[in-house]
Amino acid sequence: MPGIVLIGAQWGDEGKGKATDLIGTKVDYVARFNGGNNAGHTVVVGDETYALHLLPSGVVNPHVTPVIGNGVVVDPEVLFEEIDGLESRGVDCSRLKVSESAQVIAPYHRVIDKVTERFLGKHKIGTTGRGIGPAYADKINRVGIRVHDLFDAERLRDKVEASLHQKNQMLVKLYNRRPIDVDETTDELLKLGERLKPYVANTSLLLNNALDEGKTVLFEGGQATMLDVDHGTYPFVTSSNPTAGGACTGTGVGPTKIDRVIGVAKAYVTRVGEGPFPTELNDDSGEWLRTQGHEFGVTTGRPRRCGWFDAVVTRYATQVNGLTDIVLTKLDVLTGLNEIPICVAYDVDNGDGTHTRYEDMPVDQAAFAKATPVYETMPGWTEDISTVHKFEDLPANTQAYVKRLEEISNCRISAIGTGPQRDHIIEVRSLVD
Repeated sequence: MPGIVLIGAQWGDEGKGKATDLIGTKVDYVARFNGGNNAGHTVVVGDETYALHLLPSGVVNPHVTPVIGNGVVVDPEVLFEEIDGLESRGVDCSRLKVSESAQVIAPYHRVIDKVTERFLGKHKIGTTGRGIGPAYADKINRVGIRVHDLFDAERLRDKVEASLHQKNQMLVKLYNRRPIDVDETTDELLKLGERLKPYVANTSLLLNNALDEGKTVLFEGGQATMLDVDHGTYPFVTSSNPTAGGACTGTGVGPTKIDRVIGVAKAYVTRVGEGPFPTELNDDSGEWLRTQGHEFGVTTGRPRRCGWFDAVVTRYATQVNGLTDIVLTKLDVLTGLNEIPICVAYDVDNGDGTHTRYEDMPVDQAAFAKATPVYETMPGWTEDISTVHKFEDLPANTQAYVKRLEEISNCRISAIGTGPQRDHIIEVRSLVD
């Protein structure tokens, strides 16, 4: 009954898609449990590269059943675009199951997201503008639309009308925009529902039955720990819980059925959007990491902010997720550096002439925003590591770097990404057995 949770241990874009695909060859189900099409996963299979946004990464594996759980907000238009794109390349998406309880991103959610972000000006959050936050807000305000609502015209119209009653007032009076038509929106959603219906299932029952039958289920989180609405760098966070606890609420599977929690962390750190980032490099080193690592958003194309590895963040991820293993990705990007800094703590100016050293994550976000990284430096390496498949065959300096990251992250490193291809990975120990 192995239930495995896979989450991002930093700010996202750590390479969860590759890790999911690696583990996915040994599992029966891959279930997305949070977020929406603001997430982006790149999966490389042979010469083919797949950029996934809403679909679980396991969809490219013909032996896996991909599941979109109730904790995901689903934009049906984006889902169909992604399905059509994959099927045109020979990927069969007929196995996909979508929770009947998942919230739907309606067209008006995208409108609200964009106009609100523009209105915030310098206080903007840095959202993707895809309607994720407004859809989750409607969920919490209990005016959201669930997938099963798309199959009942009368109920759907009532829900759309209730949701738009306040939104149209805001659009017209605050943002000077035209109101959104209830009937047009309802008709559009009903048509999308017709196509979605064959994929819809009681996914909580499906996954629980699978685990009870001894099947292996991989729970895949979008975004990452530091973007969690409760545990991340609030308010510069996403609107859901991409931490391990979200796997349970986002799929309807209880915590006693989770056996392993795997965190994915880059050998350095990146972030997209606004918010504090202690190890950020606004210099040639940052540009070098961005270029070497091809650090541009899968979903938005935005350049990612880059910085050195932050052990404080990784220790925090180990703590709040209960990590059992870490998959360290993009180690090859650091090849060619003479020295590699590692952030081991923060120094925070208290404003009164004193300083505080933080070995662990400050609870006060104001302190985190003022944090100056305390670095130690490790020697680098120049050898190509992309073809190495055993840890002991890595250059001595590379091994030392990985062992140091493992030590200061308070969690064992069980797999190491050494390049972009599917087989560019070292499995130090099995992530499934």
